[in-house]
Amino acid sequence: MKSLSAVITLICALAFLQARAFAALSNAKSENPNVVAGRNALEAKDFKSAVRNLNQAVRENPNDADAQTMLAYSYRKLGVFDESMEHYQKALKIDANHRSTREYLGELYLDMNQPGNAEKQLQALKKACPFFGKCAEYDDLKEAIDRYKAKNSGSPA
Repeated sequence: MKSLSAVITLICALAFLQARAFAALSNAKSENPNVVAGRNALEAKDFKSAVRNLNQAVRENPNDADAQTMLAYSYRKLGVFDESMEHYQKALKIDANHRSTREYLGELYLDMNQPGNAEKQLQALKKACPFFGKCAEYDDLKEAIDRYKAKNSGSPA
């Protein structure tokens, strides 16, 4: 009985130590402060500050698909579509199934009056979404496309 108690105590101690090691590991890799500042600027709808911070972030880590996507989004909100397109394309080279990139790239195409290309992004999302083509990004882009079509057909949304 004492050996069973010792084994249980040992297992609990190992589990505790492993949990602490994982917590330290996740804290050791903190997020890039320029990404954090960029995300905060996006939340405040300060797209110029977001561009400044996120440009620095992608210079430091050009393979960060999330930072590339947030930078592209910021440029799109400022109406700088060529820069926006460039960074969405970079994000897709890093991760071809990046759902946020696909959604926002589709919205950029709508801003550029290219609904056919937006539909292509919707189809790419359908393949990238894990639940039979259903995910928030798919739903959001579908809704944006429907609004675009209603607005441009003269019928109510």
